[in-house]
Amino acid sequence: MMAAPARRLVRGVVQSLPWTAELYQRWRAHGEPPPAGYPLDRLAAALPGWVEAARRVTAHGTLERPRRVLVFAFLGWWVEHAAALSLLLAAVGHRVTLLTLPYRRWTVDPPRFDLRRQRMYIQDALRPAAVALRLGDLTKSSKGRLPARLQAEVEHQSLLDVQYTLQREEIDLAGDLEAASLYRLRRRRNSHAASGALEWIARTSADVVVVPNGSILEFGAVYRAARAYGVPVCTYEFGEQRQRLWLAQNAQVMKLDTSELWRVRSLTPLTQPERDSLEGLYAARRSGAGWANFARQWQSGASEGARSTRERLGLDPGRPVVLLCTNVVGDSLALDRQVFTKGMADWLTESVRYLAARPEIQVVVRVHPGELLGAGHPSQEIVQSSLPAVPESLHVVPPDSPINTYDLIELAHLGLVYTSTVGMEMAMAGVPVVVAGETHYRGKGFTNDPRSWKEYYEAVDRLLADPPERRLADEQIQLAQRYAARFFFEYPFPFPWHLIGFWDDIAARPMESVATPDGLQPYRRTLRALIGEPIHWAEARPR
Repeated sequence: MMAAPARRLVRGVVQSLPWTAELYQRWRAHGEPPPAGYPLDRLAAALPGWVEAARRVTAHGTLERPRRVLVFAFLGWWVEHAAALSLLLAAVGHRVTLLTLPYRRWTVDPPRFDLRRQRMYIQDALRPAAVALRLGDLTKSSKGRLPARLQAEVEHQSLLDVQYTLQREEIDLAGDLEAASLYRLRRRRNSHAASGALEWIARTSADVVVVPNGSILEFGAVYRAARAYGVPVCTYEFGEQRQRLWLAQNAQVMKLDTSELWRVRSLTPLTQPERDSLEGLYAARRSGAGWANFARQWQSGASEGARSTRERLGLDPGRPVVLLCTNVVGDSLALDRQVFTKGMADWLTESVRYLAARPEIQVVVRVHPGELLGAGHPSQEIVQSSLPAVPESLHVVPPDSPINTYDLIELAHLGLVYTSTVGMEMAMAGVPVVVAGETHYRGKGFTNDPRSWKEYYEAVDRLLADPPERRLADEQIQLAQRYAARFFFEYPFPFPWHLIGFWDDIAARPMESVATPDGLQPYRRTLRALIGEPIHWAEARPR
């Protein structure tokens, strides 16, 4: 009998031979993905109907001036969604190439045999779409040398990936073996993705590249490659609203650049229906209830009122309250958003140290509830490691606390944020806010926006010196409310299917009903923006 090491050697030699993985996947795997891959069985089953629906639209003639569109996605849920998006773009007449990757995880490389099997599995699953889309795989591209500037961007991107994955901003690549190993993997994978993207952009003569997120992982690498090549690129993501998406042209969508929208719409007063909608949304967020198409609710407990919350935390009504709201450590909405700090963690550390030394005030650190979705409690650990002992004047509200953030806003005399949307909501309630990070509402006229630590401390000291009852001027409150209405109701674009709950959404709004001349009408502006047509923000105004 052959010894185990010999069997492994023979197996490795056989598996390395050309076509062995592909033949195994086709004839022995019975249509199942390898252990290191991801399933696309629902997509494979749905594609024939989707393709037929898209072809029925194009049979009546193209609806748009055709563009050569390159769509990229990886990870199972993004591939499913991107396939549907690609078919909508094809339905209106564009020539679409859908690029995928066979990776299931961004932290480990699968065995080469499994990688080859997964490529074949994806190819078979997407085969019905080949009559409407061109299909490709980035791992089958050449590994050409990147231009020096793009290589530097990819290395920066890879460090962000490590921070995102480990939920740590302080990364020691020289002394942390885990971080260093992950960085090398991310640099190799991102470099290959960027190189492959350059090759496919040239091969297809792409007019535009469409990629989810654009800030992290291979999504960011493909975005950076498109920018380096000089081809227009659109990034898109999903927030808390169903039937809506965010998108950005030639920019990372996660930075939520609202500057052009605000330029066009900032001076337009809110109508009464807009005010009613904003008040309804705010009331629902405060109560932890759902509202309209807003699906995600971060409040785990309903409002109990400011007095009850003060008693629960043991706050002294005679001392000012500073409400500091964190972001999720390592989240792509906070990474690479530094203005004068090293990052969100650095801001949290230094702010806690500065405020803890002032016993005449009280500090409430509200940890973002989104940290429940990750591993550990990094923000709490940052606070604890920042101080030799937590003073009685500092209160940490953990992510799973039932304490309602909006009750805390009612108690606050001053708000401190990095990029959290709560800063905008505090300003809407009249609370002065100091913003440390590069968030979308920074510089819009209703927040304090320091550019250095010196300016930051000066702003905090100045605002704390005001009487506790001092609020923002009415003009600033109205400005914050006007901005919030534009951000919540006009910045997102209509789209039939959200990434989260995609299959429920597409069951409720089937491709067969959306991919018709009438069904596409609500989404034509979105599809035009995705392929680089100029965005006219005045058209976003609710009718």
